[in-house]
Amino acid sequence: MTVVSARSRCRAGISKLAALLALAAAATASMAADLTVVGFGGALQEAFRSAYFEPFKKQGGIALVEDSYPGGYARQKAMVETGNVTWDLVQMDENEMASACEQGLLEPIDRKQFAKAQDINPAAFAKCGVGAFVWSKVLAYDGRKFGDNGPRTWAEFWDTRRWPGKRGLRKQPRMTLEIALLADGVPAADVYKVLATKPGQDRAFAKLEQLRPSIVWWESGAQPLEWLDSGTLAATAAYSGRIASANQQGKQFRFSWDGQLYSMDYWTIVKGSPHRQQAYALLDSMFDAQRQVAFAQAIPYGVTNTRAAAAMPEALRPLLPTSPQNLRNALLLDTAFWVDHEEELLQRFTRWVSQR
Repeated sequence: MTVVSARSRCRAGISKLAALLALAAAATASMAADLTVVGFGGALQEAFRSAYFEPFKKQGGIALVEDSYPGGYARQKAMVETGNVTWDLVQMDENEMASACEQGLLEPIDRKQFAKAQDINPAAFAKCGVGAFVWSKVLAYDGRKFGDNGPRTWAEFWDTRRWPGKRGLRKQPRMTLEIALLADGVPAADVYKVLATKPGQDRAFAKLEQLRPSIVWWESGAQPLEWLDSGTLAATAAYSGRIASANQQGKQFRFSWDGQLYSMDYWTIVKGSPHRQQAYALLDSMFDAQRQVAFAQAIPYGVTNTRAAAAMPEALRPLLPTSPQNLRNALLLDTAFWVDHEEELLQRFTRWVSQR
């Protein structure tokens, strides 16, 4: 082989390598050009998709990629600290949003970016988030098992003699300790006063101890209804919108608004997102009144556009956690309490759950 031919082959190899690298760079740039929106998955994300994401893609021509996660902000923290931000718009619980905001992991929300800001409930605006919807956790049971005569209060939820079977609770202290105190007779208005004290915390754990043999812990919103449907659970704490959606598909779940725990979830923008303007464009479209009504029809949760709330179909109103009749004896989740106490109560809860 001559020196010239060897050099020619070398040049050809370098050219091929350069072409491959160029293709890889183009693919990376293409991926980076996509707005990535992240939710909690399941029926909720399906509602986001039908009411918000698909219409937005059709009208705006902006590439949109979906992802899902179980909550928390470890992923966002890692992205911000490494400078490799691949998520843009992320659904978050209020307390996790507040903590992530405090740590500088989220972009401050600019109200001026919302053309429909005057229609958004002022309570929906936080420093680093804007309210996506109002959700609710309620007591649910299997209608095939108990008919219309199942447990209706958290105190009755604890009564496994009258209503035998396993009980589902979320594997976290937040909302579980509140439920225990409600079951022990603490009025909703006093729950956080009691839970802020050591005797009150002891009381909540003692109440959970009574139910320990019957508890099945769930960790994602889909699990309690799957287990209720399979007969694994006789009654469970579950999210009202998921229950209503399941019943629309033919399930026979019953649920009670008495002692519902409710809060707001937020849309947040990860600090350093390369697609902030696209994220705001999607957000602004999601606060359109018609689209928020479509969202509530897909999964019955409370909306944050005041015009949408006023335009809600009458048949849908009884299924919304924000309807006045459903707020009687309801407990608004105290985000400030959990920002201050979650670490210590999580440690105690984790130790308690691990005990035999």
